[in-house]
Amino acid sequence: MNAPAARDPADRLHGARLEASQAGPSQQLLRLAVGRENLAVPISAVREILEVGRLTPLPQTPDFVRGVMNLRGAVVPVIDLGARFGFGASTLGRRSAIIVVEARGDDDFDRLIAGVLVDAVFEVLEVDAHRIEAAPHLGVGIASEFIAGMVHVNGSYAVLLNLDQTLSPAALCQLIADSQNA
Repeated sequence: MNAPAARDPADRLHGARLEASQAGPSQQLLRLAVGRENLAVPISAVREILEVGRLTPLPQTPDFVRGVMNLRGAVVPVIDLGARFGFGASTLGRRSAIIVVEARGDDDFDRLIAGVLVDAVFEVLEVDAHRIEAAPHLGVGIASEFIAGMVHVNGSYAVLLNLDQTLSPAALCQLIADSQNA
């Protein structure tokens, strides 16, 4: 009997490329936690991840505006995602972090650079873009306009956030104005 021939390295490379092209484009996501919610954001929107440092509170702002921080000379607002999603203000712990992200702006702002306060940062995931599923209409603790989809992670799901909606400058300005008029 003849032993099976070993696959040529070029054949293995071709097979890997074929498999990757059939799987679809991949997307890197940063998995994090806010309260009991398992979340993910596109790594392309993440500029850096920082330990929670000194924040300067802003008077007459809603709970979700934790304050501002100095990031290499730039004043960057910090948004508490727990409070933004209606879970209440986040309690700072040893795993708390500020993720500096860039979101699309609107007519008044070309883009928004902001820090988002989260309870924990876990890992960067490589996800086949075709495997991002639509969010269900029920059973998710976050408003549907903030959700871009659901990602299957380790036997459970993570909510893929739509940062452009979550950090919409027009919506944030309106919420701040409403809180000042209340």
